[in-house]
Formats: sequence, structure tokens, C-alpha cells
Amino acid sequence: MEKTNLSKKRGGNVSEYYNPKADGAQMSFDGRMSYGDYLNLEYILNAQKPLSGAHDEMLFIIQHQTSELWMKLCVHELLSARLALQNDNLPESFKMLTRVARIMEQLNNAWDVLRTMTPSEYTQFRDDLGQSSGFQSHQYRQIEFILGNRNRSLLKPHEHQPRIHELLLEELDTPSLYDEVIFLLRRQGLEIEDCALKRNSDQPYESNASVLNAWRQVYLDPEKYWSCYELGEKCVDVEDYFRRWRFNHLTTVQRIIGFKRGTGGTSGVHYLKRMLDVELFPELWDVRTEL
Repeated sequence: MEKTNLSKKRGGNVSEYYNPKADGAQMSFDGRMSYGDYLNLEYILNAQKPLSGAHDEMLFIIQHQTSELWMKLCVHELLSARLALQNDNLPESFKMLTRVARIMEQLNNAWDVLRTMTPSEYTQFRDDLGQSSGFQSHQYRQIEFILGNRNRSLLKPHEHQPRIHELLLEELDTPSLYDEVIFLLRRQGLEIEDCALKRNSDQPYESNASVLNAWRQVYLDPEKYWSCYELGEKCVDVEDYFRRWRFNHLTTVQRIIGFKRGTGGTSGVHYLKRMLDVELFPELWDVRTEL
């Protein structure tokens, strides 16, 4: 037997020898689909095109590219969770909403890496970004729209991309995830006012007394309304991690550029601070005070 890559089992004196041929390490993948082929790594690993000679621009690009990939998965899971709710398939929706919360945790962790870049390092390539800004991320906007934070004026940065503009416009005309949650509460026998069920879907969600009362009943008697109770907590998990993402975004931006205007024309930190006050599922937070 060929003896390479010697390793010892922990806690014993027996040596194990790894034979790469036995595990396919010497296999030829000529004409076969490899790991890199399946993941399209040649394209992904060559998608970083720094515009400056600054060392930290690579960090900036990869952090935002990987965040967009996680957001793509987040959109995938949220759309499927909404469909599951429409079909009263709560266990499936729970799985997907749990995954969304974990994705948000990954997005939060990414800020820790970006925060290793100092203001001095960022200024070396900031001018090369031109007018590009995270504010223009259509996937982030789609996530907000799906969750219920809706504002038709936010379509404007995407008007130059007809396909994306149409996608976001279509989302505005579709009941949000939280709308579907409220519809489900009604189907579960909880009393919801018609105005909460027939609201204009392209408008930001506003708290409703009957929805708050419905959640109050659920949280006062979780055994009777266990599925709704668990759904409420899954929604709170998603918003909890989403709020943390917003806060970490704010502190990272303030740490790196202070109170300068954003590259895309936003007010930077001031805009991000306003976003911290947005509640996606207000009754689920207010009900804590009611109990």
C-alpha cells in the first residue's frame, strides 16, 4: 500500500495510512462533471474585478457578492414559505422560515469581516465605486417587499432595468408574507377585521387592533393555537435577525465613513437610522406588552 499523508488516531498508537487512489484522488475527470463544473466556479471565482489597486477592494467586492448569494437563497425560501402558508402547510413554512433566520445570521456575520477595513483603506477606492450603492440591491428590496415593508417610490432606482423593475412591481401587487400569515389566522378561526384582509398590498403594513387581539388570544392559549403560536415565533425570529442585520449595517457604515453621504446618493447613516424604526410584524412585538 502506498503510504502518504500519515495520520494517527487520537488517543492511540495505531497509525493509519491514507491511500489517495482508494478515495479517487488520482481519478481523471476529463470529460466528466467535476466539483468546479457543478458549482460553475470558473465563473464565480473570476467575477471579482477590482477597479483600483487598493488591497481592500477585493474584500469589499467579495463581501457584497457573497451577501447577494445569501439573499438569493433568502428570496427562494421566503417565496416558498409564502406558498406553503397559502396551502396551509405550516410545518413546511416553519422549516423555510427557520432557514431564513439562519441566512440572516450569516449575513450578520459578514459585517464582522468587512469591519476589519478602516476608513483610510476604504477611501483608497471609494471614488471608483461611482454611483453604485447597496441601496440599489434589488434582492434586498425584494426581501423587504416580501416581508411587507413596501413603498412604491423605492422602485425608482430600478427603472433602468425593466426585468427587475417588473419583478419588484409584481411583488408589490402580491400579498406579502405577513398578509398570508394574517389570512391564515382568519382561516384558523381567529377574528380579523375585513380592512386587514382587504388592504392595498402595495402600501406599507399598518398595525391593526383585530390582528393584535388575534395574536393575544394565540399567546394566551398556545396549546389551543399551537401552530399559530409557532408561526408567530418563527416570524419574530426572522424579523429579529433582520433587525440585527440593519443595525450591523448602520454601525459598519458609521465606523467606515462616518456621516458622509452614501455613494448612491442616500443620506448614509441617517437613512439607515430611520430604517431601524421600521417594524415588519408590529402586532407580534406589541403583543408582548399585552400579555
